[in-house]
Order: sequence, then structure tokens, then C-alpha cells
Amino acid sequence: MNQYEIAVLYHPDLEVDLSKAEERVTKIFTSNGGKVVKTDNWGKRKLAYPIKKQEHAVYVFYTVDMPGEGVRKVENTLNITDEVIRFLITKPDLKAVAKAEATKAEKAKKAAERGPVREDDSSDKDDEE
Repeated sequence: MNQYEIAVLYHPDLEVDLSKAEERVTKIFTSNGGKVVKTDNWGKRKLAYPIKKQEHAVYVFYTVDMPGEGVRKVENTLNITDEVIRFLITKPDLKAVAKAEATKAEKAKKAAERGPVREDDSSDKDDEE
């Protein structure tokens, strides 16, 4: 099983009742041998340019474990799904993600060792005058 990140832009009118569309897309993933690991709903946002005469879309990001053969079937199915304006399927570089997280944790550890950040005392000097 490979891990994929799938960004789906839903029609903006679905913002109120997005659950049915999400269930339909999740069913597409599972019927092709996939398993949804994580879902991240960003809500309604403005698009950089109009897509299918729409200025806004509802952004939802999925992390899915799926065999490589299922990706083509998912693409073909999402292309004909009315609720989906656009989608993008990517395979994340897991080594780079792990390295970035390790670097972030190391920086946080060093910051904690330095202690709290002191604020500049210049504001007190202005009050005294």
C-alpha cells in the first residue's frame, strides 16, 4: 500500500451540506482498495482563477493508503463526479517529511533550552520621560 495526499475542491454550494459529497468521495477511495487515514477540511476559500464559472470552492485534503492500481480508477471516477470541481493526487516524500519534523523538533528543543524571550526595555524608558 502506498500513501497518497488527495486535494479535492468541492462545488461552493455544497458548503452547507458537504457530508454527502464527502461520503461519496470516501466511498470512491474505499471501493478502489483505499483507506482514508486523515481528513483536513479547510472550508470555503477563494480560487486563484475561476474554475467552471466558480470563484470559490470548498477545500478538503485527504491522506489515503491505497494500492497503485487504484489511483487511475479514482482519477477516472473523480473526473465525472459532479460535486468535485478539481482534484490533485500526489505521493508525498515520506523521508523529507520525517526529516522536516525532526528538524522542527530539534529547533523547538533548542528554543526551550534558551529559556523565555526577554522583551525590550525601551518601552519603560519612554514612560519615564
